[in-house]
Amino acid sequence: METLKLFIKSALIDNVVFIQYLAICPFIGMTNDTEKATGMGLATTFVIMLATAVTWPLYKLVMVPLGLEYLQTLFFILVIASLVQLVEFFLRKKVPGLYNSMGVYLALITTNCAVLGITINCISKNFNYGESLVYAFGSAMGFLLSMVVMSGVRSRLKIAKLPKAFAGTPILYITAGLLSLAFLGFKGLIK
Repeated sequence: METLKLFIKSALIDNVVFIQYLAICPFIGMTNDTEKATGMGLATTFVIMLATAVTWPLYKLVMVPLGLEYLQTLFFILVIASLVQLVEFFLRKKVPGLYNSMGVYLALITTNCAVLGITINCISKNFNYGESLVYAFGSAMGFLLSMVVMSGVRSRLKIAKLPKAFAGTPILYITAGLLSLAFLGFKGLIK
């Protein structure tokens, strides 16, 4: 039951985009098409899971015993960058259409603050290895959910009649703000 609570809390209540305001760049840049948004969400999910699976033991079993905790951010970024290169290589070879559609945003997973933020949160919240993986998966699913929801809203905005002052970027930020407010409604779901 606690595992399910942690999953729901990380996906909805502490949503990485709408509540923690991380990963805004891919959220705005990759949500104009649902297929691209889903691909980006899945690629990021894969990197988040791998990064958490590697960084937690690296931190607990190597960095802490050697007194290298102060290098946490540096080591985590190196791990994340390496994993993104693996994902990029895989997509280029196996899914070239998705690779081409993601363009520069695929490489930006390396600097996606959500990936780094989630791995650091696992350490700072003092989760064990299993809890870290559940938290990372829930957070990744929350990121994917936010990408797909925003892409759906943007597809509706394309056909909507908007006042000229709201067209383009202004309506995106207004929509993102309203979605953030909607996600605040989950705050009382789990104590």
